Amino acid sequence: MDALSFLDQELQNLKDQGLYREPRTLSGQQQPKCVYDGRSVVNLSSNNYLGLTNNPRMIEAAIKATEEFGVGSGAVRTIAGQMDLHKQLEEKLAKFKNVEACLVFQSGFTANSGTVSCILGREDVIISDQLNHASIIDGSRLSRAEIKVYPHADMDGLRDALKEAGGRHKLVVTDGVFSMDGDIAPLPEVVKLAQEFGAAVMVDDAHASGVLGRNGRGTVDHYDLHGQVDIQVGTLSKAIGVLGGYVAGPQKLIDYLVQRARPVLFSTSHPPAVTGACIAAIDILLEQPEIIDKLWENTEFFRSGLKELGFDTGASVTPIIPVITGDERKAMQLADDLFDEGVFAQGIAFPTVPRGKARVRTIITATHTREDLQYALDAFAKVGRKLGII
Repeated sequence: MDALSFLDQELQNLKDQGLYREPRTLSGQQQPKCVYDGRSVVNLSSNNYLGLTNNPRMIEAAIKATEEFGVGSGAVRTIAGQMDLHKQLEEKLAKFKNVEACLVFQSGFTANSGTVSCILGREDVIISDQLNHASIIDGSRLSRAEIKVYPHADMDGLRDALKEAGGRHKLVVTDGVFSMDGDIAPLPEVVKLAQEFGAAVMVDDAHASGVLGRNGRGTVDHYDLHGQVDIQVGTLSKAIGVLGGYVAGPQKLIDYLVQRARPVLFSTSHPPAVTGACIAAIDILLEQPEIIDKLWENTEFFRSGLKELGFDTGASVTPIIPVITGDERKAMQLADDLFDEGVFAQGIAFPTVPRGKARVRTIITATHTREDLQYALDAFAKVGRKLGII
């Protein structure tokens, strides 16, 4: 008897709903134009915002770190010790984020889930934006704290949740840039309310690091809220171009996470190549802010083009630009037809976004040429008209 036979029906259900997707296969590097499934396409699905994944300086740093330190770190840092290379990265990130200390995690997901589940418990309250990333949701559940979810970016809803939480330990958590909609959290208002009710604030800067603020320092810098946000989480796998995540904040927070955060205690730390490349990435951000300017120039060109064509781009104000169809099947058909036209942009549907909010998500990078973006706009126009979206 096949003990997993029930999965056959579950898979069929996904196919019947148009939600079953096979990941496409990339040949070669993540580039603005690359080859997926044997087809050359304009790539609008990569988080490689600044093109650093292929930066020669970072490749050289990864090779040098491997030659000096080897291909692995040996074990978790509390057992095998931490490499001085890891400490160099954490010190550089702490200075970059203008905080006392920083701790690097294996991924942005473990940074979020590991931190939230570590610092709060059954008697505490987590107050979370409705559209926060899955890693925040999972970490909140693991903490066993009470979870209150306020409507997306709704400050009246946040105030009500803070009132209901009473005198317990409270943590307000929000994405900085929301990964499916491309809007920016109203962080000054979040901070003001949190201070009024004695709550700590945590911001997930996964899609803001390298994108918002001076030299890409993130949402806190974008709003000039230094010293007013207790915990900043970021990723090293998007604009930074490599792999991993980090938590930045007061020294006591980092000290406690080293002692109790499960991803730190039970998962091996970054290999030297990753760490060396991340160090180089921070140096590039500090020395070459013009690449971020180029990212925003490309973003405005593409978003304006989509709007002129009549597409619904929602509340996006960042390089994450959704093309909202609502209907799941139409979103997937749009993505498939775009691919046939030489544009790779993923269809996104439930459970990543709510039912009825399906879309094709596009991400613009600094390394797209104007020709790349115009080609993509022409493809959107052709397919959008064919499907009756515009």
